[in-house]
Amino acid sequence: MIITEKAPAKINLALDTPMRYIDGLPRWNMVMNSIDLADYVTIETHQHQHRIKVYTDSSFLPNDQRNLAYQAAHILKNRFHIDEGVTINIQKRIPVAAGLGGGSSDAAAVLRALNQGWNLGLSLRELAQLSLSIDSDVPYCVYSQTAHVTGHGEQVEVLRPFPHYWAVVAKPKISVSTPTILRQINYEKLQHLNVDSLVDCIQNGRWQESFAYMGNVLEPVTMNEYPEIRQLKQRMEKLGADVVQMSGTGPTVFALCHNESRARRLHNSLCGFCREVYLAMLL
Repeated sequence: MIITEKAPAKINLALDTPMRYIDGLPRWNMVMNSIDLADYVTIETHQHQHRIKVYTDSSFLPNDQRNLAYQAAHILKNRFHIDEGVTINIQKRIPVAAGLGGGSSDAAAVLRALNQGWNLGLSLRELAQLSLSIDSDVPYCVYSQTAHVTGHGEQVEVLRPFPHYWAVVAKPKISVSTPTILRQINYEKLQHLNVDSLVDCIQNGRWQESFAYMGNVLEPVTMNEYPEIRQLKQRMEKLGADVVQMSGTGPTVFALCHNESRARRLHNSLCGFCREVYLAMLL
């Protein structure tokens, strides 16, 4: 059996963290959306082989148990006592270590594919609950729809789909360590967002108003370590967009444009400034 799943990148329309749990991890309050910049994950099951094998066209990714796609297959095999082996092939299009959830989306794609291939009959909610032990972004990526995400990342409320706005996505030539950034959060200095108002705007179709409530409270934390991210954001803002902000803990910055010609001009203007620039649409 061979199944191919699309694994779209995610962006954070809003990212806030009101507190830190006793376990040291942040409590999240986010609105997330997926874009059509995507990896493609193909799984093949084998009746006479019991191992999990991962292959990828990226030299930056591990192909063993450190890979989140491997962990996803391992969880389902163990939980449901599946004897079959699994070969996972990942075609990478999402930049690695970019704040776009590429590894989490690959893991979510494996969960969806094996749920279908092994006839497990799990709902998306059940898959999301199983996936939290892999990474906090995987529960959202199981859905890959406009959603309000809270808790450790396991509470996913699907929202009204955001319109198919254009997204210009730019990744500077740096990699950001998420655990390092999270350890540096000073909760007394965070400028919190009004995420509830953003959710209300989305649910009621007030798209232009929604931009006023978007943001990422981790921008100052990451930009203090990597000033080139601030420079990239400022350059994108000068080129004109409805909103410009960092995704996740960075370093990727995205701009949303309702106008295609403006998005293409912004994309073309950035290509000489930043090596990895992508033109995509919100899903």
